Amino acid sequence: MLFRPWEESGTGVSAQVDHTGHTHVVVAEHALVKAVLADPVTFAPDNALDAVTPIPVAALRVLARHGFRLPPTLANNGTPSHPGIRRITAQALHPVRVAAQRDWLTGVVRRRIGVLAARLRAGEPVDLYADLTADLPLLVLARLVDLPDTDMAVVKEFSRAALELFWAPVSRERQLDLAGVVGAYHEVLRKHAATAGGMIAELRELGDPDLVVGALFFLLVAGQETTSQFLTLLLHRLTREPAILAGLARGSIDVDDVVEEGLRLVPPITTWRRVAAADTTIGDVPVARGTSIVLWLSEAGRDPAVTDHPHAFEPGQRGSRRHLAFGAGAHRCVGAQLSRMESAVVVAEAAALLRNVTVLHEPWCPDNLSFRMPDAFVIAKR
Repeated sequence: MLFRPWEESGTGVSAQVDHTGHTHVVVAEHALVKAVLADPVTFAPDNALDAVTPIPVAALRVLARHGFRLPPTLANNGTPSHPGIRRITAQALHPVRVAAQRDWLTGVVRRRIGVLAARLRAGEPVDLYADLTADLPLLVLARLVDLPDTDMAVVKEFSRAALELFWAPVSRERQLDLAGVVGAYHEVLRKHAATAGGMIAELRELGDPDLVVGALFFLLVAGQETTSQFLTLLLHRLTREPAILAGLARGSIDVDDVVEEGLRLVPPITTWRRVAAADTTIGDVPVARGTSIVLWLSEAGRDPAVTDHPHAFEPGQRGSRRHLAFGAGAHRCVGAQLSRMESAVVVAEAAALLRNVTVLHEPWCPDNLSFRMPDAFVIAKR
């Protein structure tokens, strides 16, 4: 199974076996990945949040003690409740509301960049993940959605623990630790969901408290963690692209084009799952009902049928914006515009900081089926 899919290369459709002995159909061709995502009837989203490493009874008991429940809500929801939940969530993250945060975010990022630039000039190394990108998306999300008043470090620990518990190959002992972290904060979310206003109050009107908690859970995992990861990966890639940094400085390269090319080449979500709801085919490959399908989003973005230079970082090239970093179809990411706005602000403000630096620590990401979870990104003045 592909637990470091950002380091692999694949084409077409193939069968692969994971560490538990289960077979999955892996799809890498752009047109086929998009076709599967666009057909939630034949290819159901039900398994999107299934644990890659089956959770043992002991860890399930830990989760149960905290009242952990995660019904189909957004990414894994193929039931009739999905459109209503998505409509309410999308309204909270409406592009107009997102755009209204740009000036505030620009001020926050500019102040941070100023501090980091001074430290670099003084000869200090700086960690762009810890000191710039880790919490920015969470700060913005908190201005759009009524979130629990919790220390940032606690939320980040929870969201990363959730990504590891559900999407990584982990030991039984590690699962117990992760279940404790995820369960404890899930309990915080459940209490908050009972009284919070705004989007959460609208979700409560649907009549199922577990759906409200599930939506909060997903937003705090996918709505901010993935963007902080992408920002880190994109800034790291830009240190290897001096011509792009120079073009941004003189205004000859559009920052939005840089973001889109980054989403194509270094998406934080590298794969996503579907399950065949009926006997079918993908391309010429027969797929039996119940088969797990892994859609290789990062490889789809490098399909030669989409771009002329699939492995080169060329903002604005043909097909650059046809990536599937946000998915496609009925379950396309509702926070796509939020992520784009945040990324454009950070790239515009941080580009000058990345010129003439040495990378002391490249972002390292642990094994994970779908997510990249960089540990740090440390630079120093050259």
